[in-house]
Amino acid sequence: MKKYDLGSLVDIIILLMVLSKFKESIIDLLFPPRCVGCGSGGSFLCPSCIRLLPRLYPPYCERCSIPVIRGTLCPTCLRSPPIIDGIRSLFWYQRAIRDAILWFKYKNLKALASPLAELMAEYLRSNPLPIDILVAVPLHPKRIRQRGYNQSYLLARELSRLSGLVLMEGSLIRLRDTTSQTILGAQERRSNVRGAFECKDQRLAGKRIGLIDDVCTTGSTLDACAAVLKERGGSSVWGLTLAREN
Repeated sequence: MKKYDLGSLVDIIILLMVLSKFKESIIDLLFPPRCVGCGSGGSFLCPSCIRLLPRLYPPYCERCSIPVIRGTLCPTCLRSPPIIDGIRSLFWYQRAIRDAILWFKYKNLKALASPLAELMAEYLRSNPLPIDILVAVPLHPKRIRQRGYNQSYLLARELSRLSGLVLMEGSLIRLRDTTSQTILGAQERRSNVRGAFECKDQRLAGKRIGLIDDVCTTGSTLDACAAVLKERGGSSVWGLTLAREN
């Protein structure tokens, strides 16, 4: 077996990095990115479309972020308080952000992870949450094999890079390949994800956890994850998603 000295290995790594960047440049030259909202060239989300994104503003429920007219909690959270400490979403699941998430999630446009995570990082800078570690909502291995990646993990990885928050991998896992939540009602969603997750170890004990996902509908998935994370000693769990369905 041929041996290389340390200098040679470093040179090989540098060469591979240069070739990778060159490949990306060629792809960008031949297939320049276009905004998923308006189709203009230059980026996958142009500044104009970002300015027009349907942001979710208060007043909203302090626990689930559903808009409220009065008080701090919505009727649902008053009647049946969630386990999760709170959920925050940046936008309503409409227009360009909906298109971006659909391209990112189902059409293999993984390059959207960076600009979407940048929006989340900007939100955290303006609206800090009491979190010191990030965890992505996991997919079942079967779903990962079908899709090729977990979009929530890609978001969490980029957000970790941008925010400096540590991303904890491998502790939270999905045990069951549940029916898609998008076709279920509120009560069915809660039943669908009950017992679907597990926290494998104690690495998150005592941590203030930021749970990352792309879309929140009723919060059932985030709450089911929060339940097992707290069972393993997580001191608090906050959900952060790009968008919320209304």
